[in-house]
Amino acid sequence: MVRKLKGEHGSGITALTHLGQNYMEVDRSLIPDLLQLLRDDEEFDYCVDITAVHYPKREKPFDVVWILYSFARNERIRVKTQIGEGEAIESAVAIWPTANWLEREVYDMFGIKFEGHPDLKRILLPDGWKGFPLRKDYGILQQDQEWVQINLGIESGQ
Repeated sequence: MVRKLKGEHGSGITALTHLGQNYMEVDRSLIPDLLQLLRDDEEFDYCVDITAVHYPKREKPFDVVWILYSFARNERIRVKTQIGEGEAIESAVAIWPTANWLEREVYDMFGIKFEGHPDLKRILLPDGWKGFPLRKDYGILQQDQEWVQINLGIESGQ
């Protein structure tokens, strides 16, 4: 499968295995077509999860990760791409409807926007919450104390 994808997309795809887990590092520009191809041609019919990782010292500080599963093949694969601060990535909701809330969680926790998402808004935190708690440079105690004071009128228990 990887040989075929590399033949079609060239050096924009790198296949790796770490601790028995298969994953592909993919150029951001290839993501929409590759995800569609993985579903349609390679039978990865279930989007298990979408998440991100924040590396604040890198030029492109975010990895976006799709975890996909093929029932027909009984196989799991991860697809990773790097994006910069303020960049958006194409939504996968049209490919896998389960991506809807998963992308909202990534937006809520990391601030990564998904172009074409039908309703991209916070899913876990209140609308007025400032910042994105899973970024490594986020000051959770300060935000929690401020939000509790403003919205509940009490001192935070943190």
